Amino acid sequence: MDHSTSLLRLIFLALGAALVVLVVRSAFRLPGDIDTTTTSLFDDGNGGSCTRFSPWACRQGRGDPRSKPSKPRRPSHESDVPRHPLDPLTVREVNRVRELLRAHPLFASAPSSLFVHSLELDEPEKSVVKSWRKGADPLPPRRAVAVVRFRGESHVLGVDLSEGDGAVTPLPVPASGYPMMNMDEQTSLCFAPFKDAAFNASLLRRGVRASDVACLPISLGWYGPAEENRRLIKSQCFSTEGTANFYMRPIEGLTVLVDMDTAEVLHVSDRGAGIPIPAAANTDYRHGHSAPNPAEAQAQGRHGYQTVRVPSMEPPAGGPGFELVDGHTVRWGGWEFHLKPDARAGMVVSRARVQDPATGEHRDVMYKGMASELFVPYMDPTEAWYFKTYMDAGEYGFGLQAMPLVPLNDCPRHARYLDAVFVAADGRPYVRENMICVFERYAGDIAWRHSESPITGMDIRESRPKVTLVARMAASVANYDYIVDWEFQMDGLVRIKVGLSGILMVKGTQYSHMNQVHQNDNMYGTLLSENVIGVIHDHFVTFRLDMDIDGADNSFVKVAMARQNTGAGESPRKSYLKATRHVARTEKDAQVRLKLYEPSEFHIVNPTKKTRVGNPVGYKVVPTGTAASLLDPEDPPQKRGAFTNNQIWVTPYNKTEEWAGGLFVYQSKGEDTLATWSERDRPIENKDLVLWYTLGFHHVPCQEDFPIMPTVSSSFDLKPVNFFESNPILGQRPTQENDLPVCAAAATTS
Repeated sequence: MDHSTSLLRLIFLALGAALVVLVVRSAFRLPGDIDTTTTSLFDDGNGGSCTRFSPWACRQGRGDPRSKPSKPRRPSHESDVPRHPLDPLTVREVNRVRELLRAHPLFASAPSSLFVHSLELDEPEKSVVKSWRKGADPLPPRRAVAVVRFRGESHVLGVDLSEGDGAVTPLPVPASGYPMMNMDEQTSLCFAPFKDAAFNASLLRRGVRASDVACLPISLGWYGPAEENRRLIKSQCFSTEGTANFYMRPIEGLTVLVDMDTAEVLHVSDRGAGIPIPAAANTDYRHGHSAPNPAEAQAQGRHGYQTVRVPSMEPPAGGPGFELVDGHTVRWGGWEFHLKPDARAGMVVSRARVQDPATGEHRDVMYKGMASELFVPYMDPTEAWYFKTYMDAGEYGFGLQAMPLVPLNDCPRHARYLDAVFVAADGRPYVRENMICVFERYAGDIAWRHSESPITGMDIRESRPKVTLVARMAASVANYDYIVDWEFQMDGLVRIKVGLSGILMVKGTQYSHMNQVHQNDNMYGTLLSENVIGVIHDHFVTFRLDMDIDGADNSFVKVAMARQNTGAGESPRKSYLKATRHVARTEKDAQVRLKLYEPSEFHIVNPTKKTRVGNPVGYKVVPTGTAASLLDPEDPPQKRGAFTNNQIWVTPYNKTEEWAGGLFVYQSKGEDTLATWSERDRPIENKDLVLWYTLGFHHVPCQEDFPIMPTVSSSFDLKPVNFFESNPILGQRPTQENDLPVCAAAATTS
């Protein structure tokens, strides 16, 4: 390639990158200032394409010729109005906030330099929401909280949406860190490396065409002064040649440091000399691409697709038994709760109340529950990997990465769907379709049962089927997919489950077989395929659960279980298990690290409300499989992720303490986390309490994770403990044959 051709190409790439922002903005502009299309492809300005509002899979080359055309547009939500104090901002409200911000004296001189990073409802005070009655009371005044950047400065602003001038009020800004990235910059940063001559020279040396390269913007954490006073990001790249699963084809060792505000490439590190790009063969996971055709399979002595009949778990005659009222209120099986999407948390469940079968009263269980932060550290300390310690909610937006759910596969046929209204960098609203689904689950489980043995002479065969209600979202944070379920049972139990699927973040290697690996070599993972290492990593998902058990006067009780030895002559037994209750007085009393041989139960009780026999009403958190962080507490990533130091924390309610990693997570130093707040050791007895629980996964990859992972899940329960006077589903009647739908094959014509 001669110098003139190289120069022309660099100019072309630079101009294309400069046009990216204009292209992305044009993607938002539709009649009514709203975009309802979230799945179509748009040009990147460099002759390439990427999925709108998703940075992942942006590349220099052309779009996949097999890409399907966009779906027909659904309703735009332009006429939506709030009907509940906790309803998310509507399209009209988002547009109103945009007008007010652009006209504000701080930004009016250059409104095009104003970039919105988050915009959410500023929820009314709890007392106001809890006293509000539909049909009897007007909605409380609506306010929004906007996090914006203007000329290199971050601002947090309260915006009054009531009739009138619409006051804009500055709010405190965290001491360190930056706001969550918006989708526009995540998209545009995909193309930043291609403007740099050193980067393109690295591709040339490796024999990789720029048109076959996809780059990902990767948050870099904080490791000292080098990550201060400038918003930075690192970009790592992959070859898309021959497969849609470019994650399995890393260009190992090539790392690009980029200034996020200017898109300037600051440094290119290339330490991957001699490491081949893994082959594309057998990496594509799409239907029709992921297995050989039958003839080829037979020729190679392999089986084709494994097929099973798909079971149909249809609702009983009459259809699903749940209601979705006013777009966000769910009623089912004695439960009532408010459900909404959130750009950062993903899915928020509020005002969860369950009906007491004895009185018919709806009783408070939880005021608000959500995923507060996700911490994903990779266990490779080398130059191209040490910084991969993601905070998926506070850096990327867990909700922003939630993709439209796939009917019949992500959710069953009878599911109902909720769309989300999010905001683009220029403040305009857009709609993410089918972000949440709600459905009844008929899994063949048993709610309760008992059969009498023949020796009693009693012919009793009593059993009841378990039907549950699930609210689900799935976020695709680059390669990984997270499935989050909130599952409600008629007996009052709530199960929160996280599933992990998607594609591993892998490392290129010169090894193609384990017999090439020297005994002292540290691969930091597992050899999954030729030239592919799956790096060991953790996933921690911290949930914030604002519990209100029959009101706000709650306490945290640790019921410790320990061996008790019997006295001499007391019993033929030498020992038994004894439970001792301990009421936590302060926050430090309530910090819990789970220990298998020091078991406890963990109750949130209302000591002011008692059952008829005198027990305080309550709920308990029931841990299942979990994992704890093993990183050094002084390791910079663990300082930022210090909210994972314990599996359970309890704090007094504070509206400003919602995000376990702090309001500004990006490049923060970790001085504004749940661990910091809890060090105040505030009183928590008989208070309005927030319970924090962390689900943990250690992931040592295995070959079954290649090229895409089967879903692995973990969960925890919120279970009634002395909340009801007796079994609350005792009155459930058994299912009869005529309760079930009659299914018949549809007639077909040739």
